[in-house]
Amino acid sequence: MHPNQSSPAHYTSHLLTAPHGMFTCAGGASDAPFASLNLGYHVGDAAERVHHNRTCIQKTLGLDHLVSAHQVHGDRILRVDQTHLDAEPEGYDALISPLPGIGVLIQQADCQAVLLEAQDPKVVAAVHCGWRGSVLDLIGKTIHCLRVEYGAVPANLRAAISPSLGPCCAEFIHYQKELPAWMHAFQVRPHHFDFWAISRQQLLDAGLLAEHIDTIGLCTRCNPQFFSYRRAHALDDGVTGRNGSVIGLPSDA
Repeated sequence: MHPNQSSPAHYTSHLLTAPHGMFTCAGGASDAPFASLNLGYHVGDAAERVHHNRTCIQKTLGLDHLVSAHQVHGDRILRVDQTHLDAEPEGYDALISPLPGIGVLIQQADCQAVLLEAQDPKVVAAVHCGWRGSVLDLIGKTIHCLRVEYGAVPANLRAAISPSLGPCCAEFIHYQKELPAWMHAFQVRPHHFDFWAISRQQLLDAGLLAEHIDTIGLCTRCNPQFFSYRRAHALDDGVTGRNGSVIGLPSDA
């Protein structure tokens, strides 16, 4: 984990060489309850402020465009091409891009983003992984797609698990109905689960090497650097902004 204080502030992984960042909620133009680097158009913030915020992170990473999707906690994967540069397609929770200069953006407010990089062939991916995505094994499905459709070798992939809901706060009262039995082994105390470890296991199961997986290890519920739906829900009505995690191939790739 490397905190990067260039504006807007973000975290990077020592394992990833492609331009990337896992951004805090600071350094943007939005007002409360979206203060200030809200990256989600769908939460009630003014569109022009979200556009300004996205432009800031794009420039910070030296990318030409950002591509995002309207996430729905499903398992559909967007194969990014030039037609996606000016729209936010509906119903995708993972994005894959082989295009130079294009960053893929995951919007989150306690869910994980898992950033993936292959250097040969050059391709990146970003996965929106809440508990429903974990149950659907969206991580494994994305890596399967990278292997079959793009020729990436799983053992050569690098992965970073973003700041997200930590085992301290990932409480699931109805876990016996919501989570498959194999996940129950990741219960760290009654009703609390380590989804960082669950994602790490899914990455390993998909063929990544342990030394190629980085976990940032910051809980968004505990840490006021980040937007958190659970924190906002506990304090008020759950209205809050969306953090962003981005990875993209450089323009000269």
